[in-house]
Amino acid sequence: MNISALFTDFYSLTMAQGYWKSGRTERAVFEMFFRHQPFDGGYSVFAGLGTLLEQLKTFSFSDDDAAWLETTGVFDKAFLDYLKTFSFNGTLWAMDEGTIIFPQEPIIRVEGGLVECQIIEGMLLNIINFQSLIATKTCRIWLAARKGSVMEFGLRRAQGPDGAISASRAAYIGGAFGTSNTLAGKLFGIPVMGTMAHSWIMSFPGEEESFDAYAAIYPDKSVFLIDTYDTLKSGVQNAIKAGKKLANKGKSFGVRLDSGDIQYLSTEVRKQLDAAGLTKATITVSNDLDEFIIDTLVREGAPVDCWGVGTKLVTGGNSAAFTGVYKLSAICNPGGTSSGSDNVIPVMKFSDNLEKTTNPGIKQVWRIKDKNNEAVADIMSIDEDSDALKEGGRYCFWHHSADYRHFWHVIEGSAKPLLVKRFENGKPVSRQPALAEIKAFSESDLESFDSTYKRLLNPHIYKVSITDTLRCLKLDLIHKHLGHTY
Repeated sequence: MNISALFTDFYSLTMAQGYWKSGRTERAVFEMFFRHQPFDGGYSVFAGLGTLLEQLKTFSFSDDDAAWLETTGVFDKAFLDYLKTFSFNGTLWAMDEGTIIFPQEPIIRVEGGLVECQIIEGMLLNIINFQSLIATKTCRIWLAARKGSVMEFGLRRAQGPDGAISASRAAYIGGAFGTSNTLAGKLFGIPVMGTMAHSWIMSFPGEEESFDAYAAIYPDKSVFLIDTYDTLKSGVQNAIKAGKKLANKGKSFGVRLDSGDIQYLSTEVRKQLDAAGLTKATITVSNDLDEFIIDTLVREGAPVDCWGVGTKLVTGGNSAAFTGVYKLSAICNPGGTSSGSDNVIPVMKFSDNLEKTTNPGIKQVWRIKDKNNEAVADIMSIDEDSDALKEGGRYCFWHHSADYRHFWHVIEGSAKPLLVKRFENGKPVSRQPALAEIKAFSESDLESFDSTYKRLLNPHIYKVSITDTLRCLKLDLIHKHLGHTY
């Protein structure tokens, strides 16, 4: 679905008109970053880039959009005529989708005219914030399941149709191996799957008849829902009867639990299945699961083969939103371009709240790894530092808030720049990987981080730092605008 350029905050349009009427033709640099980890976690998963790039190609105002804006009484006719010709012609840099990301570091950099950079703000944040939230939640669930089989079951509880579609895409990146959302399967190539509802069983005279009927239609994909009446006294017993008929034909099957004490019931069901000789029968569970419940069940040895997770996965559960923001970091002199440091005027936002004070200038993010390919720190540098981090070099890196905290580090492994050009002059400049490739990359990237960053409770805080050059620039701007230093 192509999104109208009206999908932006109204103030973006009022500012855009202000820039346009004031003749503000200089180019600008905006960066998207986020302020703190969701779920009190130690990492996040960058998701939504593919969706964003697709929308940027067609992000525009129709004649009808312009006509509606005219009814607000805020915009000049000449500006509305300009909007009818609007398209994004700037340049966008971004990390690889699926990258493990951390607060304060730019994950996207946008360079272009003030007007175009401002107009895309709302759409960019909406896509990246939501998909990154859901990908991160799914990754936490997947790790809690010890990288087991997690199915995304959230369509009916998601925030509207687009929320459901976007959540399915993001969940697949984050670790889910399939979705119940049929349309998402068509759009993104995600494996679709499902079992049965209680209504199927209730529509038959008895449980055994319902299982036999389902097995006759789907002999290769039978998963029986066994908690409609009584899980242990009827559900699993009738599933065993239907399952033995399938087993005699060389077919396998499974059962699903959707209510009750999952620990106790799954254990008892496993005992009955094994006693009947159906040791290959699988157990799937659902019932309002999240990463903490799953982690507890795994620790207690619950014999679960597959986890169906819906509400708390596609809605974000206890974290309602990803804290991504989009801030101006540099202005280029009129007539200049974003390339060339002589043309660049770095800018920064000040705040009594340190996490809301931004880092100035056009920046790159470097992931520093040790000789064992394990991530050590992410370092922000400005353009003058862009080729300064070398293997074998010893550097002093400072806390991103520009205070006294710092550490010295010798790069024994690699220093890889993470921001890569994806869009230039309004057109894609690189191949967009398939969703399965993004998923595989994200899983691989996660492996380069120590387990202490990935634990559910009190995770270790990964270092995000700035180079000495960037720190000096930041302190200079603080002194210039506030008249003091740290």
